[in-house]
Amino acid sequence: MAFLRNALVLNLDEQVTALAGSDVAGQLLDFSVQDGRLRVEPAEDAVPTDYFVAVYEPVEGAHLATVGGDGAEDGSEPVFPESYPLDSALTAEGQIVTLPSQDGDSEYRATVTVQEFQNIFYAQMVAVPVAPITQIVANYVGIYGILALLILVAGAVATRWLVTLTFRSLGQVESTAEAIAGGDFSLRMTDIEPTTTEVGRLKTAINAMLDRVDAAISQRDSTVRQMRRFVGDASHELRTPLVTVRGYAELYRMGAIRGDEDVSQSMDRIEKEAIRMGVLVEDLLALARLDERRDVVIAPVDLRPVARDAALDLRAAAPMRPVTVIDTTVDELPPPVLPATQDEPDEQRRPPTTALTRAGATLSLLRRRPKPVPATSATGMRALPPIAPVPDEPAAAGATVPVVLGDENRIRQVVTNLIGNARRFTSDDSPIELRVGVDMTALLGWVEVVDHGEGVPDQIKDKIFQRFWRADTSRTRETGGSGLGLSIVASIVDALHGTVGVTDTPGGGATFRVAFPLAAERDAAEHLQIQTQPLERLRLDQD
Repeated sequence: MAFLRNALVLNLDEQVTALAGSDVAGQLLDFSVQDGRLRVEPAEDAVPTDYFVAVYEPVEGAHLATVGGDGAEDGSEPVFPESYPLDSALTAEGQIVTLPSQDGDSEYRATVTVQEFQNIFYAQMVAVPVAPITQIVANYVGIYGILALLILVAGAVATRWLVTLTFRSLGQVESTAEAIAGGDFSLRMTDIEPTTTEVGRLKTAINAMLDRVDAAISQRDSTVRQMRRFVGDASHELRTPLVTVRGYAELYRMGAIRGDEDVSQSMDRIEKEAIRMGVLVEDLLALARLDERRDVVIAPVDLRPVARDAALDLRAAAPMRPVTVIDTTVDELPPPVLPATQDEPDEQRRPPTTALTRAGATLSLLRRRPKPVPATSATGMRALPPIAPVPDEPAAAGATVPVVLGDENRIRQVVTNLIGNARRFTSDDSPIELRVGVDMTALLGWVEVVDHGEGVPDQIKDKIFQRFWRADTSRTRETGGSGLGLSIVASIVDALHGTVGVTDTPGGGATFRVAFPLAAERDAAEHLQIQTQPLERLRLDQD
């Protein structure tokens, strides 16, 4: 509106200037000169005008007359200056000014010019009303306001119709959403439009969201069932040893356990039940500590001594089980030389274990093959064959040494848990292999625990690392365990930014692999120089 008003005012100013430039006063007044002074009288043949003209005498600039404005209401006349000297008129000639009306309700645009009558100059001020402009603007606002309102209403109606027509299928989305809010997650969007449309993409996204929600709810329900089953199993497993301990305590208090043999047998049973409770409690505490996400000490760790020490521990716990440690980072190693024994002929002389080489690789460590049962010592204990001595030189640093970044104690716990899992699900004479290697493409160092048991079915490979999950859900299971060992492994590996997975062993069995980020080559070399391989652990006296 301001632009329109300004344009109209400019046009009005041009009209005022044109009128003031002509002798409009001479058309409305009769001029005469008396005693050298200018006199004016209204002209009888004056034409009616909507503008006003004021005339000022030339000497003192006194106001002589005001004419025009025919039809103007009383009080709407402009307020002209009382005097306008000729010199002021000459200075202001051509300038447009705004004059108020006498009642203050309207305005006039005015300008002054100098005119001549019989060589007498006088000032003439012409004032044109602004009221028509105000009326035009008001009419414009009213007309176009109503038109704009009609256009808005029509546009809203048309838009609503188009939106309703275009998104008619959103009614199905609404009904499906209401059903979902009511708890029915089985519904899916049908009649899906092409994905190039917004509605089509929306329906596709909602179906994908519902699939995820349904899967999440199913997983939650499964986790709740597993947790409830675990709580029941844990309660049962804790109650059984507690009842046993309490029973023996009551028997002792009642005097039913009298002899030394009975007391010894009772204490042995109490100790075994306490160990069962301790294992379960330790597993729960380990998971609780891992859930706290405490900061771990990350440092270079050589995976070879970790695998070797785990093999030694397994040999001590299960002497009859064949154990092998293989370092895949060494291409070729000389055959080990073991001392000959007098109990076997030369053609059957096989090493029960192999030693680490000068390169620091733990290859074929502790390999034991079926052979005649070794002789027993004088105390009745089975004598283990001696392990060959190893060189004193530390392992050499190479480009593919399996030195990773991690927490050594946590990594040892991971390997121990995997070996315990392999022992639990294989027979006592089934071999177990520990393989160590690196993946230079992914910059990972890895350890594999390979067993030759029944393996892991494909349908449960993605579940065995879940907390509280066991393949055997009965409380009379033969494998034992609380279902926390592999979940502890997964939690530790995740905290160390590693990976864990299981694949099938060729010929039957399961192969568990854990991998951790490799240390920088410089850090690995420094670690091998500072942390010399503890090869002396493998030496036994050969008396």
